[in-house]
Amino acid sequence: MAFSFPAFSYVIALIVDAFLIFFSIFHVIAFDELKTDYKNPIDQCNSLNPLVLPEYLLHLIINLLFLLSGEWFSLLINVPLILYHIHRYNNRPVMSGPGLYDPTSIMNADVLTVCQREGWIKLAFYLLSFFLYLYGMIVVLIAV
Repeated sequence: MAFSFPAFSYVIALIVDAFLIFFSIFHVIAFDELKTDYKNPIDQCNSLNPLVLPEYLLHLIINLLFLLSGEWFSLLINVPLILYHIHRYNNRPVMSGPGLYDPTSIMNADVLTVCQREGWIKLAFYLLSFFLYLYGMIVVLIAV
């Protein structure tokens, strides 16, 4: 067993993916609170918008590590989500600060449904990625 750069990449990916899972769970809970009128949209957007860029940056960092370590399959699995993040951020509402969520339009039923579905899909993706990274780390550590 040799601890190589690909193994290091998978260890970092596992740790970062745990944070991404937390972000997506928070995302799902926040939109459920909006749907049930538990919180107002301004407070909810103020708590969600600061998490958008760190989520994107963390996801980009682990994929940069996969690129540098030559883990092409793991990188290929993540490319569609990276492209979606870029598309989503480029087509965000006009706002004064960073983030995706505008308090004036977030209570629209269509926007709320799309945001909630996006949170569930990201949660499923990050959970599946966690087990993929765990498997990849074990394979890299066992490989001679």
